Amino acid sequence: MSQQILLQGKILGTEEFLLAGHAEGRSARSAGEDLLSGRSQWIALLCEVLPRALLAELGLARILLGSSGGGQFLVVLPGEALERAETFLTAAARQITELSSGWVRLIWSATDNLGDWAVIRRRLNEELQGKRNAPFADAGAAAFQLFTPPSQLSADSYFAKEMGAKVREASTIGWSPENPAKVTPGEGKHTWSLTSNLSPDGILVARHAAPSDDGKVAAPVQTLARRAQGRSSWGVLRGDVDNFGLRLRRVHSIEEHVPLSVLYKQFFAGELEVLCSLPEFWRKVSIIYCGGDDFAVYGSWDALIALAREVQRLFHRFTEENLKEYPGPEGKTISMAIALAPETYYPLASVYEDAGRNLELAKSADKDCIFLLGRILEWRHLADAAELKDTVTRLIHDFRMSKQFLYQLRSFYRRDAYAGGEAATERTWRVQRRFNRILSGTRDREFQKLRTHLISEMVGRKSAEVKLRPAGLVALEWARLVTEV
Repeated sequence: MSQQILLQGKILGTEEFLLAGHAEGRSARSAGEDLLSGRSQWIALLCEVLPRALLAELGLARILLGSSGGGQFLVVLPGEALERAETFLTAAARQITELSSGWVRLIWSATDNLGDWAVIRRRLNEELQGKRNAPFADAGAAAFQLFTPPSQLSADSYFAKEMGAKVREASTIGWSPENPAKVTPGEGKHTWSLTSNLSPDGILVARHAAPSDDGKVAAPVQTLARRAQGRSSWGVLRGDVDNFGLRLRRVHSIEEHVPLSVLYKQFFAGELEVLCSLPEFWRKVSIIYCGGDDFAVYGSWDALIALAREVQRLFHRFTEENLKEYPGPEGKTISMAIALAPETYYPLASVYEDAGRNLELAKSADKDCIFLLGRILEWRHLADAAELKDTVTRLIHDFRMSKQFLYQLRSFYRRDAYAGGEAATERTWRVQRRFNRILSGTRDREFQKLRTHLISEMVGRKSAEVKLRPAGLVALEWARLVTEV
């Protein structure tokens, strides 16, 4: 009986690659949208195509593919095929480095499928870690040559045209041994279908793009900004499962590891594609990528907030249904972050980077939360902010409150509002008096009802102590964006 080998591959440097080499200028910024989407699609498809192409070139069955996507893959090989697999991956790794101008690396590890899964996983990860920490191990004397960073990646046209626009319309994706690091829409020695739903022979990929006004191409960011409610602005939403790696490390066998990783990938690719096709989203958001445990989209600012809430709701239901037998909260919550562009023609890559930084802040401060409009909120507080935003906008639209109204409410969040050693009752009295002054006016019953609700939601229902709620500032900023023309 042939010895069984587990081979794990991993792609490094994707975040740096997505942000590298973007040119300045308005026309360059417009092209940068296709470039960023194309690079991210290349990374996503590379993780899917390489293991499938490896098995096809070795004449092995598709069932030996364990998992793929999210920047890594796992395959099962017979022992005698390991040498050919190493040759295949070496050629692919060399061209990956060339296409990305050194930003992206492919590394892999292999070990016998013997012993407990925890031991096997440790052997695989130790070999990967050794290669990750020694990037110049195979470079030899070339590692000491003077390095000049390229001003623009030589393969940018391939990423922007082939992997950007064409992949969105393609029904199949191909691979050929002459270019082992390239995936080509529609042609190649080996081809696979691209699907938006689960298929045993296809590659599940999310690639929705909001159509332009003429419906011929993907809408640029300035068009997405115009489609927003209130202020014409756009942004980037990024999400990441909390402690996903820890959840995978706690499984006890490869039979448990593979279905679990595939389950997450199917959720993000499938659900995000379906959500983006709904009437409230399909003209307002475009997908940048979907990974094994994370995703990124860009679009109209108001659609991003609504999309974040819907993804979180669906993810909560998904984990309740599929992970109820797994103890602990790891892998069962998701954190997200939104970054808004400071101006319409701001580079997409820069806003994407800001969203990533905001996501790191959110995950460092807490779990199961969102970074939105400068604040980190738990998901339950985001629902409070949405309700409070609706109350404020009703006061502005239905009762013609002035624009100064929002700025007066924001003044409550200044640090010096409660400075000093005043008693709690005195602070409460001062806040109530200021609220009464700001919200003075009509005696209309509906107005008074909204006024009372606004005060209780912002400062709490207890009269003994005033404590401004964290959702309040987000709600006021949210209302300002909605009412601004």
